[in-house]
Amino acid sequence: MFSGFLKYADACEACGLDFSSEDAGDGPAVFIILIAGFIVVPLALVLELAAAPPLWLHALIWLPLATALCVGLLRPFRGVMFTLQWHHSAREARLDEPDDGPEG
Repeated sequence: MFSGFLKYADACEACGLDFSSEDAGDGPAVFIILIAGFIVVPLALVLELAAAPPLWLHALIWLPLATALCVGLLRPFRGVMFTLQWHHSAREARLDEPDDGPEG
């Protein structure tokens, strides 16, 4: 499904299905930001209330953890969003295609 760490392949290696029209957009990033924040912020608050460490120690602990969570989750979430788009036939509208709106 991927040709690089985050870049989608042009086509499936097994069946040749064209992936060029698929795009997960910003959906995976939004979910990951929310999940990482849900994990990191309460932990940082607990540490702050329990030990009140200096700000540099907070940065030393939480920035690498947040970065690792975001980078580690991005590829799986992009794969899930890609698969959900394909399964539900969700495609981006193209400007050169006619609109099949309520008028017909």
